[in-house]
Amino acid sequence: MSLQQTIAKKVTYSGIGLHSGQPVRLSFVPAPVDSGIRFRRTDISESDTVAAQIRYVTNTMRATTLENGAVMVTTVEHVLSAIRALEIDNIIVELDSVEPPVGDGSAAVFVGLLDEAGIVTQDAERRYLPVTKSVGVYDTPNDRFIVALPYDGFRVTFLAEKEDHPLLRLQAMDIEITTENYRNSIMRARTIGFTEELEQLRKMGLGRGGTLENAVVYSPTEVLSELRYPDEVVRHKILDVIGDLALAGPLKAHIIARKSGHQLNTELARRLVESV
Repeated sequence: MSLQQTIAKKVTYSGIGLHSGQPVRLSFVPAPVDSGIRFRRTDISESDTVAAQIRYVTNTMRATTLENGAVMVTTVEHVLSAIRALEIDNIIVELDSVEPPVGDGSAAVFVGLLDEAGIVTQDAERRYLPVTKSVGVYDTPNDRFIVALPYDGFRVTFLAEKEDHPLLRLQAMDIEITTENYRNSIMRARTIGFTEELEQLRKMGLGRGGTLENAVVYSPTEVLSELRYPDEVVRHKILDVIGDLALAGPLKAHIIARKSGHQLNTELARRLVESV
């Protein structure tokens, strides 16, 4: 039997948002049994929250956005990835802006913050979302898919491809998602960007906090950032999958994906919840 977990104390970190470029203060706060993961916008209300549940997803363009009434938070996937990988069930994420700080573009800063807070067990059993049959989402015209299969654990197999880029024709990884494996192989992988998209992103009001240090930036012919791993792209895609699927709750499943992003990831989370 696995017991639910929360953190031992409140911890805080300040930085800038990846897309907004605005200063933001994030705090992780302990939460009681069965309360789940919740986001609170302290600049809007001290009481209203939005739960990290798939029914509150309103946008998946370039990031995953949650909204409940006046409370909207975006770019939640890296925070959720760290929380889920460290097997934390109940926590409040306080923000005084619309998105978490980008940190170094990975989940490492959030893992470090949660380590600082300490993790404590609670007197209640963790409830996993049962995956008893294959559940998938397919985008056949674009050759993209993501599938969940029954599995006694949590495993991700991902194929990242960008056929028109000489450095990104195929990156593949298969990994059992344990806290140790996440720390060693996934949490430091940074978000990805392309120079040909930057101008369009800025026109859309996105990517304003991105740099060569907190993103892996590719030109049409080369990588402009110093890589942390030769296959950093696929590692970050797995980081995102973990965060997006956290919106379905704790899972035991084998996830197999090709070229999947936030839209397909969250649609799989939705179908998994609806399949129960």
